[in-house]
Amino acid sequence: MFDVLVYVYEHYWRGEACPELPLLGRKLSAAGFDADEIEQALSWLAGLHNAANNAETIQINAPKTAWETAYVQSPTSMRVYSVAEQQQLGSAGLGFITFMEGAGVLPPQVREIVVDRAMAVTTHPISLDDLKIIVLMVYWSAGIEPDALVLDELCDDQEARIAH
Repeated sequence: MFDVLVYVYEHYWRGEACPELPLLGRKLSAAGFDADEIEQALSWLAGLHNAANNAETIQINAPKTAWETAYVQSPTSMRVYSVAEQQQLGSAGLGFITFMEGAGVLPPQVREIVVDRAMAVTTHPISLDDLKIIVLMVYWSAGIEPDALVLDELCDDQEARIAH
């Protein structure tokens, strides 16, 4: 499924440029993807669309933060993950989400969409690379191009890095 999502991201840079799901399914089939993968990806994308539409509008804010949301979490509040969420995300995934929040690029409302979409994945637990694709797709669905540092974090192969 994640290969299909990456293909969609690469070929339809902005979420609004993506065709309706039935047409997208035909295009993915013509591109050679397996019918089961296409069905899973389309179902996942429909869930992403619903989650984004149910949330308040995500907008870019000027210099202070990359996102402005209608719902503002108290600075002293803390997100407690359920046992099912902990098992699905794993320690690496939870650490990555916390890192992104701390960097100011994953506000609470967007984090909840990411967690929702991670919980919708059938593989248990989800890999860190797959979680990064989910974060990238959430940005994509909002029509927001992540800045260079966020893209570097989402797309960089950690195993290829050489420690200095």
